[in-house]
Amino acid sequence: MTILVAVRGWKPDHWIHALREAAPDRAVVLPGDEFDPDSVRYALVWKPEPGYLKTLPKLEAIFSLGAGVDHLTTDPDLPDLPVVRIVDPDLTGRMTEWVVLNVLLHHRRHLHYAAAQAAGSWKPLRQWAAGAVRVGIMGLGELGRDAAQALLALGFQVAGWSRTEKRVDGVDCFHGKDGLAPFLARTDMLVSLLPLTAETESLIDRAVIDALAKDGPLGGPVILNAGRGRSLVEADLVEALRDGRVKGASLDVFATEPLPPESPLWQTPNLFLTPHVAAESDPVALSRYVIGEIAAYEAGRPLRHLVDRHKGY
Repeated sequence: MTILVAVRGWKPDHWIHALREAAPDRAVVLPGDEFDPDSVRYALVWKPEPGYLKTLPKLEAIFSLGAGVDHLTTDPDLPDLPVVRIVDPDLTGRMTEWVVLNVLLHHRRHLHYAAAQAAGSWKPLRQWAAGAVRVGIMGLGELGRDAAQALLALGFQVAGWSRTEKRVDGVDCFHGKDGLAPFLARTDMLVSLLPLTAETESLIDRAVIDALAKDGPLGGPVILNAGRGRSLVEADLVEALRDGRVKGASLDVFATEPLPPESPLWQTPNLFLTPHVAAESDPVALSRYVIGEIAAYEAGRPLRHLVDRHKGY
C-alpha cells in the first residue's frame, strides 16, 4: 500500500527518507511522482493543494503533519475521511520549550538587558519571583497541559481557559464565554495555544488585550502566541505595544506566513518574533509515530486523535 507525502513550504526529502526507513515494505510517493492513485491508502500532509486529496479514490486516512489542522478543514473538497492529528512527545516537548523560553525571556526582563548590553550600560532591575507572576494559557489540549505543568514546576501561578470544561492538576481552569473575563482579569502573561476555528479567529483583539491584568509585577500584560496566527488581531497588538498597554510579546505564528517585509510587527518595540518554529515537526520521530498508527489501524484498532470536523480540531 502506498503512502503519499503532500507538503507545501517544506522540503519533502527528509520525510520521504524517514518514512522509507520506518516502513521499507511500503511505497512512499510525492504528488509529482508517477504512481497509481488507486494504490494510495494514507496521506501525510501539510497545506496540500485544495482539492488534491479528493483525487485519491482509495484513500483511507489523512495525517496532518503539524499541531493544527485548519490547513485541511478549510478545504471545501476535503474527502469525508478520518483526519488524524499528530500527538507525539517530540512535538509536544518542542512547544513546551518555546513557551517556557519566552515566558522566562519576559519574566527575567531580557529585552531590557539586551538593550543595556548593546549600549554598554549596567542597569539592574528588580527581579520578581516566578510565584508572583500569573500565567494564563488559552487552549488546554495536549500542548497546553504540558506547558502548564512545566510552568508550574518553575513556580508560576498557572491558569487555563478552554472552550469546554477541563481539569488539570495544579491549574485554575476556566471555560466558555462566562469564564473568559475572570481568566483574563487574573492573567499577567497570556499564552495562546488555541486551534483556529470560527470561534477562535480574531478572538484576541483589543477588548481581550484590555481585559488582561494591569496590577502584576511586570507593570502590564505580556502576550505570547504559538497557536494560530489568525486567532490574534495583529494590528491591535501593535497598537497596544506602541502605547504601552502591553509590555511585551512573543509571536511564532502570523496571519500571513512568511511574515511580509512590510508588516509593522518587524519594527514594533518589545516584541520577539520567531518564524513558525516553536514546534517543528521532526521527520524521524513523526514518521515512526505515523507508521505505528497505520500498523495499529490495519490490525483492527481505531485511529487515535481524530479531528472533529464540527469543532475544527
